[in-house]
Amino acid sequence: MTAISHPRPAPGHPIQTILKDTYRGFVEVCHNGMALLGTALAVALIVLIARSDLRTDAEQKVLGWLLQRHDPAAIAVLSPPAGNSTANASDTITLPEAQAKVAHWLSRKYRVAPEPLSVLVAEAFAIGQQQRLDPTLILAVMAIESRFNPYAQSPVGAQGLMQVLTRVHTDKYEHFGGEMAAFDPVANLRVGVKVLQDCIKRDGSVEGGLRCYVGAVTSDGSWYINKVMAEHLRIQSVALGKPMPTRFPVYSAAPAVTPDPEAAELPTQTGLLEADPGPTPTGLVPAAADAPLSNS
Repeated sequence: MTAISHPRPAPGHPIQTILKDTYRGFVEVCHNGMALLGTALAVALIVLIARSDLRTDAEQKVLGWLLQRHDPAAIAVLSPPAGNSTANASDTITLPEAQAKVAHWLSRKYRVAPEPLSVLVAEAFAIGQQQRLDPTLILAVMAIESRFNPYAQSPVGAQGLMQVLTRVHTDKYEHFGGEMAAFDPVANLRVGVKVLQDCIKRDGSVEGGLRCYVGAVTSDGSWYINKVMAEHLRIQSVALGKPMPTRFPVYSAAPAVTPDPEAAELPTQTGLLEADPGPTPTGLVPAAADAPLSNS
């Protein structure tokens, strides 16, 4: 009886089957994995759009990771461009002695951190020297106007450290990038100094310039002038290492006159109005000449 022979599978056939099955499984897993990953990313994107707090947290983590890697390219992108006027914190140790004394004194009095305040003090001294304007007067105007709050805004729209009417002096902010620079401390300081300088030149004296700066039209602005000048003398005494004054002269500008109709468009320079708003941050109260005043 002849035996029936069955064809034998070609050598390697089981291996080919295994490879094909493995390939199909790999493709299927990758396809499903990519679909799952895409779905997860879409869900994460929707959540981040809906939840601003989570988005901010994620941005901070990514920023921290980049900074930890010390990647020069990444740091260059995240850093402000050269010449940017934004005020950063600075150690008072790096300041000259007189400026450091002023920064610490203002920090204690107005409850502002000394590090960012140091930048403003240094800037006030630098621009004061360039423009031949007493830096302690610049700092005194900032103190009375905003108490060193760079985000201050008055009811009439005066903004920033020097309380400049942004809508009136828009052209002066063009060099700093536009109107939003009003809340950049250094940009606001520089624009405010320019406005103050123009006022002093126009009126011929510091007292007259301050009256113009505050926008006094129907009054002589003496209440404002005395506040600023008293604080100016205090800051000056700190810078010079002299005892704090306890008596202050009374200043006044030229008597108020009826405004010229042609000059009616001259703007109020700051957010302070003509009426005395009451006790000042320095505790100064208008009094007779050489009368003792508060030395807060």
